Amino acid sequence: MGENRVSILGGAALPVGKLQGLSDAGTQHLEHEVLAKLVVEALEDAGLEKEDVGSMIFTLPRPYTQQKYFATFMANYMRLPCDGLVMEVMGNGMTPALTFQVAVDQVRLGRTKVALALGINFETGTPSHEHMMSSMRATGDVDFHVPFGYTPISWYAMDAVRYIHEHNSSREDLAMVAVKNRRHAMFNPIAQYRKPMTLEDVLSQRPIVEPLGLFEVPGRGDGAVCLVVAEEDIAKSTGRPYVNIRGEGFFHEGAHQISEIPNDMISFQAAQRAGKKAFTDAGISASDLDLAEVYAPCTIVEVLVAEALGLCPRGQGAQQAASGETALGGRIPICTSGGLLSRGHPAYVTALYSYFELLEQLRGRGGKRQVDQAELALACTELGNYNAAMVHILEAVA
Repeated sequence: MGENRVSILGGAALPVGKLQGLSDAGTQHLEHEVLAKLVVEALEDAGLEKEDVGSMIFTLPRPYTQQKYFATFMANYMRLPCDGLVMEVMGNGMTPALTFQVAVDQVRLGRTKVALALGINFETGTPSHEHMMSSMRATGDVDFHVPFGYTPISWYAMDAVRYIHEHNSSREDLAMVAVKNRRHAMFNPIAQYRKPMTLEDVLSQRPIVEPLGLFEVPGRGDGAVCLVVAEEDIAKSTGRPYVNIRGEGFFHEGAHQISEIPNDMISFQAAQRAGKKAFTDAGISASDLDLAEVYAPCTIVEVLVAEALGLCPRGQGAQQAASGETALGGRIPICTSGGLLSRGHPAYVTALYSYFELLEQLRGRGGKRQVDQAELALACTELGNYNAAMVHILEAVA
C-alpha cells in the first residue's frame, strides 16, 4: 500500500430494521435527520471535529427518497463546507463499497485529510411490489433476463442447485449458514433479526425459489452508516485505536448476472481475482486472516465466495459452515455481524455495515461476538451474480 496509509478511525451505525411506515402512516423518520446524527456520533467516536472533514462521499439514496440532490442538501443541513469532494456514488450492490473506496482514494491522493463514507437506505415505506418492480426485476438484461422473470434470488437458487449437484452437498448444509449467522446476530445490538433459530426452523419455511426458503434469503430493511476515513498521521494523533487499510482488490469479469457464454457459474471468478490482488497487495494469504465479512444475500452465496477467496476449500464451504469452522470460535469466523440474512440487508449501505463490523472487531469492541485477538480481517462485496467483486483487507493498529 506504500507510505501514504489510510485509516478508519471512527464510525456509527443505525440498528437495521423497518424504520418507515407507508407514506400515509403519519410521522416518519427523515433521512437527513437520521444521517446527520450518525455523522456527529462517528466524529465523536473518531475524536475529530466537524471542521476536520474535507470530503463527504455518499451512497446514492433509494429512488423513493423525497429529497433529491441528497449529498449537497446534507452539506447544507450540516453546515459543512468541504474543499475535497461532495458526491453520491451508485454501483448496484457494490454501491457502499465503491463509496468507501472513493473516500479512501480522496485521502490517499492527498485531496483531503479526513473523508466521510456515509449513506442511508430507507425502503420499507415503499410497498413490496413497487420495490420489486423498480429494483429486483430491473437488474437483469432487459432483453435476455427480464422477460423470463429472473430476479437475483432466482440465479442464486440456480447456483445452489448446481453446488449441491457438483459437490454432493445438501440443502441442510447450506441452511446451516443461516443458523450460524443468526447465532452471531444474537450478540449484535444493531442486527435486524436476533431471535434464536434452529435448522428445523430454516427448513420448515415456505420456499422462495427452490431450494432456498424464506430464512435463506434476505429480508427488507432500513439502515444508515457513517465511517470516518483519514490519513494515518491524524489517526495516530487521536491516541485512539484505529484500523489501517492494508490491501485492496477489484475485478469485473465483463458479464452481467448470468452470462450467455457457458462457464463455471459457481466458481465466482471475480472474487477469486479480486481476492488474489488484495492478498498480494497486503502481503498476506487467506490463512493469515482472523475473520471476514462477506456480501452474501443468500446462504449459497456465502459458501461460494468463501471458497473463491480461499477461506474454505472448493466444495467444502457448506460443510465447514455446518461443522462450525466458519462460526465464532471456529477456524475463520465469517459474518460475525450476522451477515445479510440476520444483521440485515439495506442494500445501498450494506457494505458500510461490513466495514463497521470489522472496525468494531479490530478495535476489540465486539462484545460477546468478539473474535479473540483479531488483527487482520477481510471485507468482500459484489455486484450482479458476483460478476464483480471488491476486497479490502483491514489491519488493527493499537
